Amino acid sequence: MKYAEHIMDLVGHTPLVRLSSVTDGIEATVLAKIEYLNPGGSVKDRIAVKFIEEAEARGDLKPGGTIVEPTSGNTGVGLAMVAQRKGYKCVFVCPDKVAEDKRNVLKAYGAEVVVCPTSVAPDDPNSYYSVSDRLAREIEGGFKPNQYENQAGPASHYETTGPEIWEDTDGRVTHFVAGVGTGGTITGTARYLLEASADRESGRVQIIGADPEGSVYSGGTGRPYLVEGVGEDIWPGAYDPSVVDEVIAVSDAESFDMTRRLAKEEGLLVGGSCGMAVVAAL
Repeated sequence: MKYAEHIMDLVGHTPLVRLSSVTDGIEATVLAKIEYLNPGGSVKDRIAVKFIEEAEARGDLKPGGTIVEPTSGNTGVGLAMVAQRKGYKCVFVCPDKVAEDKRNVLKAYGAEVVVCPTSVAPDDPNSYYSVSDRLAREIEGGFKPNQYENQAGPASHYETTGPEIWEDTDGRVTHFVAGVGTGGTITGTARYLLEASADRESGRVQIIGADPEGSVYSGGTGRPYLVEGVGEDIWPGAYDPSVVDEVIAVSDAESFDMTRRLAKEEGLLVGGSCGMAVVAAL
């Protein structure tokens, strides 16, 4: 019989799908990596597994401990699934712009959810960064993976996402476009693809970041925007700008319009950050 021991054993090896309608008039082959086919529904499952395994190996997370993390939802889902398998509790701190249905998903996994205002500075004691720091200190056995600084994030994509893209395109990928949030996905994947294509006759892979208008990555001040899970008002340590060739700013309106088009024209029911990445790619 062929089966997995646990749902988290199914993370990764997501397929590529060609976009054929929203790319009308574009000669290039544009492929979307369908990360929502991961068990938790997003790319963040990849880092969740790596974070917890490394924390256990270091002794930072002990049996019966509590995982505390600031998240817009997807990282929390991945961490909650790993926690369920290993017997940890979870407390997730979300900005109030995160949709209630996302918060309810975290609660359904048994996590406690704390909501903080979006419109405060990162160093404000009420920001979701600051509140997660405080809770990790106050809760006995608390551990904060800290996706914004944890180098296991980029490492997980260097080890999995990058090789998958290279292999599935037979080494012919020319551009990699990804939304930039904590920076782990684009950094780790880019490092692998740049190494793999370094001596390629046709040239190395170009790395393009997609960013919501207002985020610091594309020159903004960190002002609020509506697309969730991407953009920042801080510069995370997980992001390596040296591997990125260009960052393209995309408005909320463009992102959400493309999100609706992907559902209606391509059959892909995705979030605003995916719509944003497709706009940047096109």
